[in-house]
Amino acid sequence: MIRDASPSSPSSPSPTGTGAARAPAREPALRAARRGLATLFGLGDRPGAPLLDSARSSWVRRLPYVLAVLLTFVLMPVGVHNLRENYGMGGALAGLLGAAQTVPLLMAVVRPLPAWWVIFGSDVLCAALLSKPPQTQPWPWPPTAIIGYLALMVPLSQRESRRTLATVWAATGVVGVLLEPLTPRRSDNTWMLMFVLAGVLLLVGLVVRERGDARRKLREQETISEAERARRTLLEERARIARELHDVVAHHMSVITVQADSAPYRIDGIPPQAQEEFAAIATTARESLTEMRRLLGVLRSAEAERDAGPEKAPQPGLDELPRLVEATIRAGVPVELTLPDEPVAPEPAVALSAYRIVQEALANVVRHAPGARTRVSVVRSMDGTVLTVLVLNGPPPTPSTAWETSGTGHGLVGMRERVRLVKGSLSTGPLPDGGFMIAARLPLPLPFLIDKDTGSP
Repeated sequence: MIRDASPSSPSSPSPTGTGAARAPAREPALRAARRGLATLFGLGDRPGAPLLDSARSSWVRRLPYVLAVLLTFVLMPVGVHNLRENYGMGGALAGLLGAAQTVPLLMAVVRPLPAWWVIFGSDVLCAALLSKPPQTQPWPWPPTAIIGYLALMVPLSQRESRRTLATVWAATGVVGVLLEPLTPRRSDNTWMLMFVLAGVLLLVGLVVRERGDARRKLREQETISEAERARRTLLEERARIARELHDVVAHHMSVITVQADSAPYRIDGIPPQAQEEFAAIATTARESLTEMRRLLGVLRSAEAERDAGPEKAPQPGLDELPRLVEATIRAGVPVELTLPDEPVAPEPAVALSAYRIVQEALANVVRHAPGARTRVSVVRSMDGTVLTVLVLNGPPPTPSTAWETSGTGHGLVGMRERVRLVKGSLSTGPLPDGGFMIAARLPLPLPFLIDKDTGSP
């Protein structure tokens, strides 16, 4: 019995299926080959950044164009004359080859790979035409062709990849070896000279380019790191200020809650509707206080909670400035404090900001200018609407005794944030004698001025 060998039989392989299975396997190789050829031939190559385009000076940016023009206008007439007089080539052909070997240098500033193809092809054609004996001049590469080709290696090494540069260098050597048997006299080893020098220039140019790229990336990373560090410092200062202001806001919210809860017991004859309103106010205040504590928990870092624990001390104000100055004097810094003649009771946020500004300024004096004479002045304006906090310090007696020669910038960032919070202004800067000045103008509403005799606003 003869078994029917049909195409659908499992034992008979399908040619169509085999071809379909092999086709996907060949596609990656074909795509890679096409990409490699496109890269090598410069297909789709668009003008890139010219050489030295990132230089700050306009003269430096124009330098590659100036050199390309000079090389072209010097090498082209010299090359044409050399081909006509020393190699015996016809005038029209010598002019055409001389132009093809030098004019593409003008394009090499922005598109070196297509320029290489033109110059390399013209050099090979010129060598083939000059291979007929008798030939007594250097061959296969005339001197002007060597100079132009080596000049082309510089922009080529600054634009193309390692694989392309290796292919260019290998093509230079392979063509020299293949041209060797074309003349009985053999060559004058000019192909070896151009092969070695081209490799050296490509290698040196590649090393210089990669080193410049590494430095540029390092500068970019440093810029990013500085921006991130400044942003992190700003966020940390804002979080710290928010934690400090929590006590101020919590105090007012607690007072509102207590007053609303106790109003029906302290005031007689309150209607039921008013009692309900007071109860709603107390409930809302307690909920707001709870939400604010949750926000504080988000702002408080884990390190601060572990190291310092909860902040239970009351926030300082203008009354604590004498104690702060005394502590600074004990640290070896002569400080003179001037306070307003009339008592001033600013808003809690303003008082806290004034204290923290003076505290940070004195801390900077201790760190950067130990022993420098310092004057702290807290002055109220004539109209009573501005509180000016001024900290002036002179140069340190001995600059070498400074504990820190460079700061992190946290202090000034914190001062600016505190002043911005209360809608004030801050001025900082060095003094002519080598000292430093910090001046903060904080708003002081008139209702918060205290009468010296009565003690009331």
